[in-house]
Amino acid sequence: MNRPLTRRDLLGRTACGFGSIALAGVLGKQGLLGSEVLGSEDRAAVSPLAPKIPHFAARAKRVIFLFMAGGPSQVDTFDYKPSLFASDGKDIDFVGVRVGTFGKKSKRRLMRPLWKFKRHGDCGQPVSELFPHVAEHVDDLCLLHGLHTEGVAHGPSTLFLHTGATNLVRPSMGSWITYGLGTENENFPGFVTIGPSATKGGPRNYANGFLPTVYQGTTIGAAGFPAREATIPHIANTRLSPPAGSRQFRLLQSLNRAQLDAAGRDDRLEATIESFELAYRMQMHAPGILDLTNETRETRALYGIDEQATDDFGRQCLMARRLAEAGVRYIQVNYADESLTPRWDQHSNMPEHAVHALATDKPVAGLLADLKRRGLLDDTLVWWGGEFGRTPFAQGKNGRDHNPRGFTVWLAGGGVQPGFAHGATDDIGHRAVEGKVHMHDLHATILHLLGLDHENLTYRYAGRDFRLTDVAGRVVHEIIA
Repeated sequence: MNRPLTRRDLLGRTACGFGSIALAGVLGKQGLLGSEVLGSEDRAAVSPLAPKIPHFAARAKRVIFLFMAGGPSQVDTFDYKPSLFASDGKDIDFVGVRVGTFGKKSKRRLMRPLWKFKRHGDCGQPVSELFPHVAEHVDDLCLLHGLHTEGVAHGPSTLFLHTGATNLVRPSMGSWITYGLGTENENFPGFVTIGPSATKGGPRNYANGFLPTVYQGTTIGAAGFPAREATIPHIANTRLSPPAGSRQFRLLQSLNRAQLDAAGRDDRLEATIESFELAYRMQMHAPGILDLTNETRETRALYGIDEQATDDFGRQCLMARRLAEAGVRYIQVNYADESLTPRWDQHSNMPEHAVHALATDKPVAGLLADLKRRGLLDDTLVWWGGEFGRTPFAQGKNGRDHNPRGFTVWLAGGGVQPGFAHGATDDIGHRAVEGKVHMHDLHATILHLLGLDHENLTYRYAGRDFRLTDVAGRVVHEIIA
């Protein structure tokens, strides 16, 4: 039976076909082959993870996302509201506005922030006493006070933060970025998530969705397990010597390639073969990247490693810096656990925010300082925030409910304006009213800083072109330096 000649058929029948592809791959990695010679389809034929040319000049090469699961309270951390101090204990009528997650009671008692604020740095931005170490870096921060998002519960809002959808199966942001840019290091994945949680979306928060499987995130450790034990499972072959392991691997891959040739184009099989190749290369390189023992005592102390309160998250943040140096494109550091209640989710005990601030403040500040002194902060975008914020009124005696209507995240490095605040919530910190930034807008802006046009970063699936920002999103040019 006659069938069209595929690229695979052509290469199989051309004596120098594979040699040409190998040469193109080498030249491309060395920057000696222009995009007009090696198009995107041909680069994908070399490797779907090969570095790709962005849509326009990028301000950042990589992202480190510090995910504060549960929703830190903006009015107790970075969004200073003098009116809320003055109105402590007053009942406010929120008629016509859904003000809580689980009820529609309109009368709510305002609760003052539990921590004092002080202005820091040359920019004079106020920061809560919860974060004395991060406050020392306020001149590097770009605070977005007008964030708002979709979903009032952790599950939908966490999915929306990671995938741009509250309930549909969509690719995660890290997968979109790796799909758009590839990886800078052929010996390590382009997308890594450290200590992810199995709840509130679980693997969907780092999954490839309908993108090719090769773009899914690689996990290191898991929430609920000590970071000092975090590694990539089965990274070393303990049964065979390196030469024997190499021979076995090459035999296995030759069989896999033969099966692929017989089966024709198969995304899952191609991704599996590619992942085997990457995993084999990682055996030689990943253990060294993940090994923190060769860091100096001063660097470990900078992150709070070996201190009881900060050791765990400090190790995660230091690992993130090492992954950034190794060329990983998107790194997520999860401050999360495996309980049903995320760490920052204080519905009835806001003083517990102090526990989580103590655990994260020094490691985050250490990461910022370490990136800056190594010259990495200029082209690394650091993103700190949760899936939503918390209400300015009390829940119970001293808790706060979920608040997706107005909250704060901050960015640093990677082309954003340092020592800058954009947007505002109302006088009590309940709703975004100025410089409003929807989560779709934040996604579009991060992609823009990486050199990607969020409207043109698409993938055709089920008869239409999908993108991270769906049919919305705008780039917040006001925060770009």
